[in-house]
Amino acid sequence: MQKKQVDKKKYMRKLYSWLLGIILSLRLNAKLYEALAAWAEDDFRSVNGQIEYLLTECVRQRKKNGRYVSDQIDLPPELDIE
Repeated sequence: MQKKQVDKKKYMRKLYSWLLGIILSLRLNAKLYEALAAWAEDDFRSVNGQIEYLLTECVRQRKKNGRYVSDQIDLPPELDIE
């Protein structure tokens, strides 16, 4: 029986991605967190699942449009959350 060849780069990328998922932390202001939590509840997701969903959609949309992010990305968002 022949041993299966392992693509080392692909394996390391998967391992890194898995490890990153474990150690990634995110700081959010309270209003934004509360808005995400409410949205997540509406969509029957956890807050983590909602954030992952939103990020996945943003990446998918960016790939689809092929556009770069705005120069104003570093400006704090205006949150109209009460």
